Amino acid sequence: MTGDLKELQGTWTVVELETDGAKMPYGGSKIVLNGRKFTTIAMGNDFGGTVEFNALKKPKTFDLLFTTGPHQGKKSLGIYELEGDTWRICLAFAGVKTRPKEFAATPGSGFALETLRRGDVSATEDEAEPDIGPAPYTELATELEGEWQMLSGSMDGHPMEASLVKHGRRVVKGNRLTVLFGPQVYLKARVTLDSSKSPKQVDYTISSGAGAGGTQSGIYELDGKTLKLCMAVAGKPRPGEFASAKGDGRTLTVWKPAK
Repeated sequence: MTGDLKELQGTWTVVELETDGAKMPYGGSKIVLNGRKFTTIAMGNDFGGTVEFNALKKPKTFDLLFTTGPHQGKKSLGIYELEGDTWRICLAFAGVKTRPKEFAATPGSGFALETLRRGDVSATEDEAEPDIGPAPYTELATELEGEWQMLSGSMDGHPMEASLVKHGRRVVKGNRLTVLFGPQVYLKARVTLDSSKSPKQVDYTISSGAGAGGTQSGIYELDGKTLKLCMAVAGKPRPGEFASAKGDGRTLTVWKPAK
């Protein structure tokens, strides 16, 4: 084992993350290299596979082939630079066949830009996962159980980029929710439902990621195989309708069961 492959062995902690033009939460995210095998850990979600480096290219390139986790059988193409204990990478979402040419993750690119530091670096105070206590609920999230693929979305009245929508997923187990874009976890939360209301109501007590420590109030509609959600910004009043307009801060998303 020689060159950058040797230098990159061990644990690396994400200290900066931008995905498709948006700053993303990164608390606890790590990449661990053991020989040519890698494991990525993002807020409790593990992905694994093999990596190939080419240090002769300008910029240097690497390929991740996922052999375990949700992206099993897919590949991510990236570029990297290594300076001492700082590793900077820009990589395409799994399955995207275009390799980044520069260290940028502009809106619509389908790229993630990450800066990592060598070692098991502790999360900063802002990124640390708060204690949300026991898990009380009025109704377990059985109606929303399973894995869902995003069909469309808008935030504050602005449509989400198609490349971001394509990689949006939500996973519900009991009353625990994880929302991901590509391999990156956007938020984790405890879900409370009240299906007796009209429209049906949903609340997220956010444990990590965007809005960590806060509570989002929203409404939902499950029509056959389609799930529609409209969520307010943490701390703001619950929406009364399925709409997202400029300045209201609401997120309107539509999902289907993942295959």
